[in-house]
Amino acid sequence: MSTLPPAKTDNQSLSHRLHAVIPGGAHTYSRGDDQFPSCAPALLERGEGAYVWDTQGKKYLDYGMALRSVTLGYAHPEVNAAAIAEISKGVGLTRASMTELDAAEALSALIPAAEMIKFGKNGSNVTTAAVKIARSYTGRRYVCVPRQHPFFSFDDWFIGTTPIKRGVLADHSKTTLVFDYNNLASLKDLFDAYPGEIAAVMLEPATHITPADKQGNCAKWPSTPCPPCPDNAENFLHQVQELTKANGALFILDEMITGFRWHLKGAQHFFGVTPDLMTFGKAMANGFALAAVAGKREFMEVGAINKPGMKRTFLLSSTHGGEMPALGAFLAAARICERDNVPAHLWNFGGQLREGLQTLAKERGLTDHFQLEGPAVALNFVTRDADGVPSMAMRTVFAQEMLRQGVMMPWISISLAHGASELDQTLTAAASALDVYVRALEGDVGAYLEGPVVKPVFRNIN
Repeated sequence: MSTLPPAKTDNQSLSHRLHAVIPGGAHTYSRGDDQFPSCAPALLERGEGAYVWDTQGKKYLDYGMALRSVTLGYAHPEVNAAAIAEISKGVGLTRASMTELDAAEALSALIPAAEMIKFGKNGSNVTTAAVKIARSYTGRRYVCVPRQHPFFSFDDWFIGTTPIKRGVLADHSKTTLVFDYNNLASLKDLFDAYPGEIAAVMLEPATHITPADKQGNCAKWPSTPCPPCPDNAENFLHQVQELTKANGALFILDEMITGFRWHLKGAQHFFGVTPDLMTFGKAMANGFALAAVAGKREFMEVGAINKPGMKRTFLLSSTHGGEMPALGAFLAAARICERDNVPAHLWNFGGQLREGLQTLAKERGLTDHFQLEGPAVALNFVTRDADGVPSMAMRTVFAQEMLRQGVMMPWISISLAHGASELDQTLTAAASALDVYVRALEGDVGAYLEGPVVKPVFRNIN
């Protein structure tokens, strides 16, 4: 008798099957049912370029791009070929492989401060490794992170700072101190309150909120990059770098999202700062499972084994950290990123998209209710209700109506595969979605919703 599940493919049945065998219905909470309108496909079958297909064969233009991990486009043929070539070599070997060495040397050559590298399979592990390096090197206990940056790790040291504390060891999360991005005084207060006890400050270089001046004048491409900017003294990243150094702590940049997007050499190069440690992932291998912690030799060598008599630090030790297909994908993706000047495309397309969406909103009197914030490479859309208050219900309406038009836009992540025709398709869909948005704004928003309102990931109760 067959033990296979029934071959039902409607959304409700697929969702039920997912939740029956996978806690949360997906392996990342950002992919969960509660993050999408009810009309979104419960499962996707495949992706190619800027598009994804559901189990019924329906095609969607995608702006989720695998949680911002795909920057060249799904199933990029050169990246796939590189990964397949590594598969034929054995995937993972008993000793370190030449592919590991090539990949580490390539990243080190690309990023000046990445003098040594440890590869992993996900961002959480390498950010936790960065914290361990800092604690090992300094002998100190605490790490500081900004409250405005939503996610650094699934480990207790970070998750304990969010509303989801169930199962978290409070003693671990108490070692993480929270400050406010772009507010140096809040970080100074922590150094004053814990003198000689802070091992590191970890933050993203930028999100849709930048460390540039109040007008965001430094966050443009390519005419006004930050390194030659005369206002570096007022740049928050530069201030943090100086403050951490003055207090004997390490300066850690999490470039999981900004890396290979803001600039080929990372947002650290764009803003002209030099971190002690850094983390990469997502776009570095165009969606293949690869992450890295990297940094200056002085700090990374706490995990070395070739220093006789040195006290050992058990850093990262992962069977699949040196998996060759993902490393081959990284080598190919990095070459393509440089050859095709991918960051410039992301900035350019983002600028056109922002202008187009803002024009559509203005034409419908929605300037105060549907807004684009952040630089062109890191756009975020904000939905507000009739009173001007940020509204998840209005966000759901917009995402729902975009899906009706064949565009999946849970957030805005752009790839090299987004071109002129994709821009036209997006703006055509947005025109229709914003027409519905106007009616929902003027009436009962609930009447325009097919299902529940999307919810934030970090909440205490389902």
